[in-house]
Amino acid sequence: MNNRSAPRALAAATTALLALGGVTACSDNTAAGGDPQQVDVVAAFYPLQFIAERIGGDAVKVSNLVKPGAEPHDLELNPGQVGEVAQAKLVVYLKGFQPAVDEAVAQNATDRAFDVATVQPLLNAAGVDDHGHAGEQAGQTAPGQEAETGGKDPHFWLDPTRLATVADQLAERLGKVDPARAADFTARAKTLHTDLQTLDAEYAASLKTCQRREIVTSHTAFGYLAKHYQLEQVGITGLSPETEPSPQRLAEVAKDARAHQATTIFFETLVSPKVADTIAAEVGAKTAVLDPLEGLSADNGGDYLSVMRTNLQTLRTALSCS
Repeated sequence: MNNRSAPRALAAATTALLALGGVTACSDNTAAGGDPQQVDVVAAFYPLQFIAERIGGDAVKVSNLVKPGAEPHDLELNPGQVGEVAQAKLVVYLKGFQPAVDEAVAQNATDRAFDVATVQPLLNAAGVDDHGHAGEQAGQTAPGQEAETGGKDPHFWLDPTRLATVADQLAERLGKVDPARAADFTARAKTLHTDLQTLDAEYAASLKTCQRREIVTSHTAFGYLAKHYQLEQVGITGLSPETEPSPQRLAEVAKDARAHQATTIFFETLVSPKVADTIAAEVGAKTAVLDPLEGLSADNGGDYLSVMRTNLQTLRTALSCS
């Protein structure tokens, strides 16, 4: 991720002033044309939108700051989005993942924000040279990643059990915002927790007996999934999918892929497959999509659960699981 903290700070300050000056007249849902009984929730990116909608049901109105098909790492907020943050009854975000959201929250919503990073400690970010289980080696971040994440891997939602824990906490926060419907939020959270436990059990059983356990990914986003299901992640680039790997790094990954007889090089839906194609051509492998679920693609009609199950089938094929 490019270091644009100074322009972001200026933009955030400007848009915050615009928001505070221009949106206070629409400070409730009725003025904005919404249901006055609904709780306005702003989600910073898709997995947080998913759990907020599942838990809130028709009692909440959830807006996602990242549009379908957009990459969330480099999100920049427009004045209207800063206004949404300023008006929301609850902002659900991951501090350190999207600097523009962090700034908007700090200036407009510190008392109404739920930082999901506070629920359970994040894993240390595994560097692109980490050939062990992702997340086990502390402090090995790719160049330029330390300022972005504080040395932590943000992609916790790729472990369904971690997402379930965050969802339980979100239900409690929503219950404090709307005590009259707290029991409904808790009930929906229990249903979601069961769904995520079922997904976890499917992953554990389906990946238990595979001929290979190494996944070569274009983006080092799968540390939580790899650690939880005893897989081995080799990332071509670091935490930011926009990072360009060096020729030396490409050669190292190609060597490792040959050594482990990798048949598939994974790329993701929201970024170019060029790097994965390069490695695949070098080692005689094919490419396949492994979705980090940072956001849904514009033409994806599924949800978190369906995309995770698609990922599971892709992994089973690539790793020759029985």
